[in-house]
Amino acid sequence: MIPDGTSASIVLTVAQTDTAVALGSGDVTVLGTPRIVALCEEAAVAALAGFLPEGTTTVGTSINIDHFAATAVGGSVTATATVSEVDGRRISFTLVVEDGDKTAASGTHTRFVVDRALFEESAIN
Repeated sequence: MIPDGTSASIVLTVAQTDTAVALGSGDVTVLGTPRIVALCEEAAVAALAGFLPEGTTTVGTSINIDHFAATAVGGSVTATATVSEVDGRRISFTLVVEDGDKTAASGTHTRFVVDRALFEESAIN
């Protein structure tokens, strides 16, 4: 069982490859929103480490991010995903991305527990 409040944080030092320009999501050289999304998913996966039955994994099914502060290349952000609800195979998270003492982004994320082998077999080629 995954307790509500379980969380994990991932730290990222922003590189050129993390920018909106590099990711194709804009034309500014600051941390791109797609990289924030990936960082938040990484934190959610880390929060579940050790809680899932063998042979299972989780897949992201929804994410809602508000990105309201720019982080320059060389800056550092910390993404934290906290379990807010577990309903059967559905796990919900609250997300916060901090840049020093300011909140750079926040949102919610949902993941579902799946059988890893069956899920990979069902992928459409």
